Amino acid sequence: MTVEGKGETIGEAKWAALRELERRFPGLDRHAVSFQVLAEGERGLMGIGREPARVLATLGEVPLPGAVAPVSAGRPEGRPSRPSPPLGAEATGEDAVDVREIVTAVASGMGLDARVHVVETAEAITATITGADLGVVIGRHGRTIDAIQYLVNAIRARNEGATPVVVDAQNYRHRREQALHETADRAARDAVRDGRPVPLEPMTSVERKIVHLYLKERPDVETASDGREPLRHIVVAPRSAEDVRLDEPGDLAEPPGE
Repeated sequence: MTVEGKGETIGEAKWAALRELERRFPGLDRHAVSFQVLAEGERGLMGIGREPARVLATLGEVPLPGAVAPVSAGRPEGRPSRPSPPLGAEATGEDAVDVREIVTAVASGMGLDARVHVVETAEAITATITGADLGVVIGRHGRTIDAIQYLVNAIRARNEGATPVVVDAQNYRHRREQALHETADRAARDAVRDGRPVPLEPMTSVERKIVHLYLKERPDVETASDGREPLRHIVVAPRSAEDVRLDEPGDLAEPPGE
């Protein structure tokens, strides 16, 4: 089974093709998909005549009907549901109360009947939203929950030395971090094996930072950020590649709450 994907970058084109395969075969094994680059894309003069990047995604073995479980709503990547970890003791300090009020106001403004559980450590204040319809809070690719987190930290930044805030729901942060680590491992393996840069899907600044830091200690690959928001993405390249620049300080230097 083969589908073609198009996008501003090779990474975006791969993502589009993969999404189409997942739409046809929910819960497919992504490791079974191989890619062939048809066109790397061209910017054109003054943005005119731009040619999109194009890739072919091939699914090695087409699953038989009923062989793959359909993806359930609010369960990204077709993963089985997991029990939520204990949230920890509720924080009652001034900062925790402030964060709880802000996040509760945001959830209320979204029309949600939700509760906010706040835990405070020396490194961060974590506000976990619980309740129904939390898929709305997380949003597509986590963009909504990242926006909420950015907003909370922007409001809190008015207080000098404010502790960074992490906003979570349905254990999304942990699940997404694990998925990003798996993606980074595959990209590093492919980059070393093929001897060429591997572009990833567009990510938020929070997710790019996770990938940058995760691969930072590997001696065989390096990471670079490319593109403009909202299509900014990471390129993973073997360290012998001379045409890929090193990590941009802007991604690695971003505060934890942004």
